Amino acid sequence: MKYKKIIIGLGNPGDKYKKTRHNVGFLALDKIANKLNLRFNFDKKINAEIIKTDGTILIKPMTFMNNSGQAVEAVMSYFKILPKKLGFIKIKNCDLSNILTVIHDDLDINQGKIKTSIDSRSGGHNGVQSIINHLKTKKFKRIRIGIKNELKEKIPAEKFVLMRFSNEEMDEIDEILNEIILNM
Repeated sequence: MKYKKIIIGLGNPGDKYKKTRHNVGFLALDKIANKLNLRFNFDKKINAEIIKTDGTILIKPMTFMNNSGQAVEAVMSYFKILPKKLGFIKIKNCDLSNILTVIHDDLDINQGKIKTSIDSRSGGHNGVQSIINHLKTKKFKRIRIGIKNELKEKIPAEKFVLMRFSNEEMDEIDEILNEIILNM
């Protein structure tokens, strides 16, 4: 089967990080997989958990957040997802917005809000910056899930993103993830 789209959910592997703010991209893909009644399988060639379905590949990189670009580059190379005229990321700033969607947390957006963007900077998000660095472009679709709340101002960002959601917050995130799935 020829794959035409890739959806990446950003997060960190391992039980230690489950249901943390930084793993909201993984949570989104888990929700999609549950809805489709599919299961992720680990693919060591690309160091990612993967589901292949209907011309789309769902990916959860197992490289840890700050190295997400390694897995994204490996997936796009291995499955030859890029248009032939582009070759493999030899061209800087190529437009991948119809091919690649990245779902991730965003500290600058209030919890319960979603923003979609194309061709935008990483905004300090190391996982997104890793993807930009590896693909040599920022022209891909991003679904940014807000995680900002009143605690953000009291706790350093690197600690805040690794905190688990409360049950109440998780209910709100679950509603947001349902909204994302409906709009995909």
